[in-house]
Amino acid sequence: MGSATVDTKAPGAASAPQRTRSEAELKALVEEANELFGERNADTQELLAWAGRTFGKSLAVACSMASDTVVPALVSQHIKDVDVLFLDTGYHFQETIETRDAFASDWPVNVRTLLPRLTVPEQDAEFGPKLHDREPATCCGIRKVEPLDNALEGYEAWVTGLRREETPHRANAAPVEWDERHHMVKINAIVDWTFDDVVSWAETNLVVVNPLLTQGYPSIGCAPCTRKVAPGEDPRAGRWSGLGKTECGIHV
Repeated sequence: MGSATVDTKAPGAASAPQRTRSEAELKALVEEANELFGERNADTQELLAWAGRTFGKSLAVACSMASDTVVPALVSQHIKDVDVLFLDTGYHFQETIETRDAFASDWPVNVRTLLPRLTVPEQDAEFGPKLHDREPATCCGIRKVEPLDNALEGYEAWVTGLRREETPHRANAAPVEWDERHHMVKINAIVDWTFDDVVSWAETNLVVVNPLLTQGYPSIGCAPCTRKVAPGEDPRAGRWSGLGKTECGIHV
């Protein structure tokens, strides 16, 4: 039903639409959204209907192919063939890649797989092996943050699966925000959903989610930096365990 493409190294604006609105106009749309939907809770379908009318194909969805597959599924109800940005870090679990492929075939979306500028062997040659163990922020910067920064150029808005309950850093996130890093509108479509809300919507609407979610991995990132979480632990305790890190850098 959908389609999938793989961007070349250092993907950028050539693969994306070109912005037609000024920064001031985009900031005004954030204010409009906050007046319409509030800054705490918003009806997801109404919010995405507004996003579809307002941005159309100048909007992209970021998806890690974990539980957040519900987000592009929701958006696809309002924007057919919406661009879904997936970061292939070279370190993913096989289950994550299989989830991407299954989702791309099930839903009317265009999954864009983004590649880092360095392959894993090239990164090992430049920085030494297992950079993720020694300098996780640098590794995330190369393999996640930089490719996404490049890919978002040209879009006017992006939709994320960020949820307030995930980390203290995300606790005050609004449904619609101004993204100062990317100079664009950021839409956190399920910001007030719980993990159970996500799973329930996925089951009801037949959305494929990463099977690792039911195998002790409530939060899924790269395989070397993700471990199983024990019962009662924080859901993100398995991410960068022991490294004092809870964010890859995309949402900071």
